[in-house]
Amino acid sequence: MAAPVLAIVIPCYNDSEALPISVARLTAILDRLIVADRVAEESYLLCVDDGSTDDTWAVISDLHERDTRIKGVALAHNRGQQYALIAGLTAVNGKCDAAVTIDADLQDDPEAIVAMTDLFLAGKEIVYGVRASRASDSWFKRTTARAFYRLQQRLGVDTIYDHADYRLMSSRAIEMLADYGESNLFLRGIIPQLGLDTGVVRYNRQERVAGRSKYSFTRMVSFSIDGITSFSAKPIRMIFLLGLALLCVDIVVAIYVFTSYFADKVIIGWTSLMLSIWFLGSVILMGIGIVGEYVGKIFNEVKHRPRYAIKTTLWD
Repeated sequence: MAAPVLAIVIPCYNDSEALPISVARLTAILDRLIVADRVAEESYLLCVDDGSTDDTWAVISDLHERDTRIKGVALAHNRGQQYALIAGLTAVNGKCDAAVTIDADLQDDPEAIVAMTDLFLAGKEIVYGVRASRASDSWFKRTTARAFYRLQQRLGVDTIYDHADYRLMSSRAIEMLADYGESNLFLRGIIPQLGLDTGVVRYNRQERVAGRSKYSFTRMVSFSIDGITSFSAKPIRMIFLLGLALLCVDIVVAIYVFTSYFADKVIIGWTSLMLSIWFLGSVILMGIGIVGEYVGKIFNEVKHRPRYAIKTTLWD
């Protein structure tokens, strides 16, 4: 059997510092696989510029001029990592036998691509990169990540524990993914639904080669909620968060009410009335917010707008 054509898809956002380093390392891994006859010489890298505001596209263009195996796709606007990933996978669909998606900062160990390729050659159509441990994370990040995965599982979302978006997909898996046309993208939940034969490669998280994290705490919270509802209806979500805040205030008010009650500083009926108003008000607002999340998803889906717009490409 002929060696497969491998595409490495790299979503980029303001990664002008990291790209020269990460592309050099990934190209070296690709060369090793080619020399070992595990992938074809036609294998390549595809950098997807997700509407960067720095010199990311200029760096991609320069790298393409030096090595035509380095392709480029520039999105017209910043759409987020999930859309950059689907744009890259759509671009390589039909132009490779398998594709690996990996972030430009290379915190996901690129050497795992070798093991992923071996599993693909052994017949696996989807190979997940899974972190071996979270020892390098802070206590807060480690705890919230575990809570997030457990909550997803309890709500029926089929995801791989400690897997982000570092994976290998066969051409058949990419074609099947293309049939999922929803705008509310959460690839970690969609890809396990394909039902193909899968494998797992474990790796240790590394320090990023350059730059800084693009995921603030706010964006991490938003992504977590999207992972459950598949989309963010921000105006209605604010109502939900307001209800949650009122519930916290209700706890403080409850302490004050009970203190006043036992100190004989209130009139009869005031305690139950105050607790009922605060508690029911917060619960109602939270309920409206949760329903609103799903209404917001429906609102965006029925418009059938394009998920992204391509500004320009660099391809032979």
